[in-house]
Amino acid sequence: MLQGDSDRLMARTFVMLHLAGPLMGHSVTFFLARTTAGESWQFWVTEAMVASFLAIPLLLKASGGIRLPAMTSVQMLVGLSLFGSFYFGGISSPLLPWFLIAMVLGFFYLSESIRPVLTGIAMQLSAFFVMRLFYGHFPTLIDARDLHLANTFSILAALAYMTILSLFYETVLRISLSLEQETIDQRSKLTMVRAAMEAAELASKRKSIFLAKMSHELRTPLNAVIGYAEMLRENFEDRDDAGQKMQDLDRIHAAGRHLLALVNTVLDLSSIESNRLELSTEAVDVASLIAEVTATASPLIAKRDNRLVVNMPQPLGTMELDPLKVRQSLLNLLSNAAKFTTKGTIMMTVLSRTTDRGEWMTLEVTDNGIGMSPDGLRRIFEDFSQAENDTASKFGGTGLGLALTRRFCRMMGGTIDVRSERGVGTSFTIEIPIVRVRDSIASAPTLTFGVAA
Repeated sequence: MLQGDSDRLMARTFVMLHLAGPLMGHSVTFFLARTTAGESWQFWVTEAMVASFLAIPLLLKASGGIRLPAMTSVQMLVGLSLFGSFYFGGISSPLLPWFLIAMVLGFFYLSESIRPVLTGIAMQLSAFFVMRLFYGHFPTLIDARDLHLANTFSILAALAYMTILSLFYETVLRISLSLEQETIDQRSKLTMVRAAMEAAELASKRKSIFLAKMSHELRTPLNAVIGYAEMLRENFEDRDDAGQKMQDLDRIHAAGRHLLALVNTVLDLSSIESNRLELSTEAVDVASLIAEVTATASPLIAKRDNRLVVNMPQPLGTMELDPLKVRQSLLNLLSNAAKFTTKGTIMMTVLSRTTDRGEWMTLEVTDNGIGMSPDGLRRIFEDFSQAENDTASKFGGTGLGLALTRRFCRMMGGTIDVRSERGVGTSFTIEIPIVRVRDSIASAPTLTFGVAA
């Protein structure tokens, strides 16, 4: 099939040459018809062979490619040139220059498969020389003096034909050079993009290493601060005059725990980016895990007069999963829901479903809080990004919790989706593939309970 500008240009030129070529050929047969040779059968065979070139464009359309029509055209032109030269003047024949045109056509259109072309030409030349040896001389159907005008027109026609071919070759060469330059430019751009990607990957790796080291360095003194705050609080707990001091120690302890949580989040992110955080799966009773998450999140949810409802309509038993990552993912979602909901209801739904991709555990956290705008939904899972521009100033947070949760879900082979409407509420859905544990206890209790404010 014809593809690309150069192929279409080649096809158009091929058709034009095979429409103009027979007209040029008829200028020679016109002069032959005015001589004594015009009454011979050899003349009519020559005339028919010239006219047959008008059918070559039809062969091009039927075949859909240029190879077969070009091969047919070259061999027909060689045969016409040798046949006409044998009967009309020998080496003085006006048809002999067409042999050179056939050779040029073969190299132009069939350079990639030139061997069959040369084989066909060699076979026809062999037949020509055998006929010459058989007869001993060229037949004299026409006097050589009657060929001067025909030779002149034949040479002019050959020059015109070669001019068209030269123009075509120049155009194709220009297109090829343009394509080659575009290829060089694209390779240069690709090299630049690869270099930029390598530099970005190196920078990201260094950033992750820096964050990991800094997180470790920060975590050690923070643990000391939290520990000393707890010790001092125990010492002042039984004193009657320690009210203000206890409040100050509580603030120090809360601030330290908050800062330690941020450091741990940054450490987890840097560990994921540097491929140093791995899954640690074990057999986990889902009902017990949900109960632990509920107990941990309940004080935070009740802080803003919210109510937590846990719905697990069917027992999920025991399965293989990473309990730390599932627990942290759920706590991140429940913490978000508690932060943006006041005097509302937060529901955590746990269930399993079977699809054509296997069995999945669905964990859904829904609230009726402030919700998010469409713009906020698009960037909610980005690092250090929050749904709205004023979220950090109003509610606090670093914008890392949901980014980390999405990474955890992907590590476990799952997904996380979000639906939200401004002023109505938000729903996060985590789906994790279920890996069953043999002999698991399927009699775990069904959970449907609420935690009031």
